[in-house]
Amino acid sequence: KNKNRREKMKKFLLKRIGVALIVLFGVSVTVFTLIHLQPGNPYMHMINPNLAPEVVEKMLREIGYYDPIPVQYFKWVGRALTGDFGYSTQYNAPAFGIIIEALGNTILISIASFVMSSILAIVIGVVTASKSNTWVDYLVTILSFVGISIPTFFFGLILVKIFGYDLAILPSSGMESLYGGYTGIYRVLDVIKHMILPVSVLSLTQTATLIRYTRSSMVDALSQDYMRTAQAKGLTKNKAVWTHGLRNSMISIVTVLCMQLPSLVSGALITETVFVWPGIGTLNYNAIMNRDYMLVMGITMLIAVVIVFANILADILYVFVDPRIRLSK
Repeated sequence: KNKNRREKMKKFLLKRIGVALIVLFGVSVTVFTLIHLQPGNPYMHMINPNLAPEVVEKMLREIGYYDPIPVQYFKWVGRALTGDFGYSTQYNAPAFGIIIEALGNTILISIASFVMSSILAIVIGVVTASKSNTWVDYLVTILSFVGISIPTFFFGLILVKIFGYDLAILPSSGMESLYGGYTGIYRVLDVIKHMILPVSVLSLTQTATLIRYTRSSMVDALSQDYMRTAQAKGLTKNKAVWTHGLRNSMISIVTVLCMQLPSLVSGALITETVFVWPGIGTLNYNAIMNRDYMLVMGITMLIAVVIVFANILADILYVFVDPRIRLSK
């Protein structure tokens, strides 16, 4: 039986990975084509203006600038498969190394935001579901709708004004103090202090969305017969809610949490730009403004991989969270 299940899991994963590769191929073709159809020459600011026109033309032909887009695309794919995502015209360095350096900073605030928003959403969602149709439920519903309606960048600017300028108790930009010169634990504390505002923006906007789904899932779970049976056997309402109710609603909650990963990344792109956090968002903004095509392409593909991975992760977690789900043959 276990062997049969492992075989089904293997087929399941191979099927999902195959679909993911097709999606990534489609995204890469579309983005690469759109980027290279933009007017102008992104390499011109790298070329010495004193060079003769014929020398410039020769250099452009050597790097494949005049190749047809399909030829350029397959050259890029061939390099990308070996970890070479091209050369950044803005930083005069390999794009892959620049992206990886910025990715670490994005992961830092993304993980902190994901953990915080997940805990807040599950706790608040369970409490409001157990107190359905009370003033607590109505208040949380109103606040969650307000949180969903406020754009991320606007919420970030409000926090910058209040805590960065009016109260002047938190740094409003960057990752470290420019003139702090901190080392060791003091540097860690300085980074944490700079993280408070961007993490708060990401967490609260994500929490507002997650609360609605958690509450809806829990309300459905609490109306089932097994909840009444659990209480009839002697469990208190609160214990039945946090054990049986939460356990049986986790399949929906896990789905939403996994699907929130792409939205967390997109939110991070905007939030980083507002707070000048040196992550993927700020890097992507600068790359677009400077027409750094290879950098934009690498960042876009990275985001696409995150979205596809989130979908695969959700499918896999379904099986482990809810044993009633069976792998397709």
